Amino acid sequence: MLKVIKFGGTSLASAQQFQKVAAIVRADKSRRYVVASAPGKRFSEDIKVTDLLLTCHRLAKEGENFDVPFNQIKARFEEIIADLGLSLSLEDEFTAFYRRIVKGASEAYIASRGEHFNARILAAYLDFPFIETAEGIIFDENGALLEEVTNEKLGALLKKNPRAVLPGFYGATEHGDIRIFSRGGSDITGSLAARAVKADLYENWTDVSGLLMADPRIVKNPRAIEFVTYRELRELSYMGASVLHEDAIFPVRREGIPINIRNTNAPEDAGTMIVEQAEKSAGIVTGIAGKKGFGAIYIEKGMMNSELGFGRRVLRVLEDRKISFEHLPSGIDTLTVVVERGALVGHENEIIHDLQKAVQADRIHLVEDLCLIAVVGRGMINSPGTAARLFGALAKEKINIRMIDQGSSELNIIVALEEKDYEKALQAIYNEFVPEA
Repeated sequence: MLKVIKFGGTSLASAQQFQKVAAIVRADKSRRYVVASAPGKRFSEDIKVTDLLLTCHRLAKEGENFDVPFNQIKARFEEIIADLGLSLSLEDEFTAFYRRIVKGASEAYIASRGEHFNARILAAYLDFPFIETAEGIIFDENGALLEEVTNEKLGALLKKNPRAVLPGFYGATEHGDIRIFSRGGSDITGSLAARAVKADLYENWTDVSGLLMADPRIVKNPRAIEFVTYRELRELSYMGASVLHEDAIFPVRREGIPINIRNTNAPEDAGTMIVEQAEKSAGIVTGIAGKKGFGAIYIEKGMMNSELGFGRRVLRVLEDRKISFEHLPSGIDTLTVVVERGALVGHENEIIHDLQKAVQADRIHLVEDLCLIAVVGRGMINSPGTAARLFGALAKEKINIRMIDQGSSELNIIVALEEKDYEKALQAIYNEFVPEA
């Protein structure tokens, strides 16, 4: 058995958390490659190290003094080193780092140092070799990951060491310029490492015991999800379930490597297993997730279905305005385009004008205060009455449905509602599909 394990920012926010991490790594000899995030929050009012680093970059770019946030960053790492009783010193590296900021280091380079320094400390604490991911995770000059090159180079680096610690979140171009993933990108680093060494399991350790069936800020004590497929997780992640960076799925899925979401603060919990296929299903619905902040463009035109290129012309207008669409439900004489609300606000009249010019619609109107809720589950496939139960649960609460969209895979049903009904709707749907314990 070979495992790659990644620890998130809260798991490595303090020396006490480092000690928990070390205990987890040492408890299982198959946990051989460890990916480290930058220090996260130690308490609710705390500031993540990456945010402090970005502040340094902003101030330096504006010609302002950045000593305060820089010294906060340095103090965080020195405190961790001291509390762990390590003899490691990063003084010279911090001096060189400060000079690079002054000389105009890139935002990507500056942002990456949280993971770099934390991985150095964790490697020293575990007595594992440190591997620089900038040598193994390769981007092109435009910032796109070169996945096959990365798989080859990172695999060669890791296989030279039976155990190692590597920083998450960043890589470099072939010329050595640092590039970063989007926030939360250490999940992707772990996934790439798991693929590169053909791991049996990728463990992603965070501050929750896996994925929950609904947002615990809205639904009280929602059930944990034991098994979820990659496809189900993609649907839930897209709709706001943020336990794992959505792009972390692809490298391991290609190799059939499962992901186990675990809790650093409760290592005895089994967490959630993310797999390609799962016959076992606890119920019809695997999870319920949603997001606010959407709008819709409603277009009506008689005989629309007979008009060649109608949809293409609508989407061309949006493309020209750099607006991507989320959903595109249609009828014989109607077409609805769901987009992020921010794309509409302040441009309503121009968008209507451009669409009218393109398609000569009978009527076009916009709605800006919508939310989307997705009900996701492999148990929905070939389960009669699922949609009826969903609509019935909303009807009981007198919630009006503005749009319905079901994927051809029957894996999910998405409804658009007015934002004011979001919390009530999420609770109603959960109560309908999840029996009381």
